[in-house]
Amino acid sequence: MLHCNMKSSATTLQLGLEDLLGDLQYARRGADLGRMAFLAYCEVRRWARMAGEHALAEHSSELITRMPHPSRAQFLAEVDDLIVELEQVRARVLVQDQAAGPLA
Repeated sequence: MLHCNMKSSATTLQLGLEDLLGDLQYARRGADLGRMAFLAYCEVRRWARMAGEHALAEHSSELITRMPHPSRAQFLAEVDDLIVELEQVRARVLVQDQAAGPLA
């Protein structure tokens, strides 16, 4: 029973990360600053805390609370860095999931 719950929780976190990354990339392509700020501060930080990714949570918080940004271009560059960091976490999560193998 515990294995089943753990697998479900890991899958939920992985799917949440996929959705979050897609939302953030879509907002970035559309240059929707408000949406990017919301996703970075609220959603990325929440997901990172649930996943135990404390450095990612801190980075997403600092992205918004460290005000004012010198320029729009600088803010967008920092969002790009956050997207890269999320992609690295996703790759790490996928490798860990594959290494764990199927739970029976």
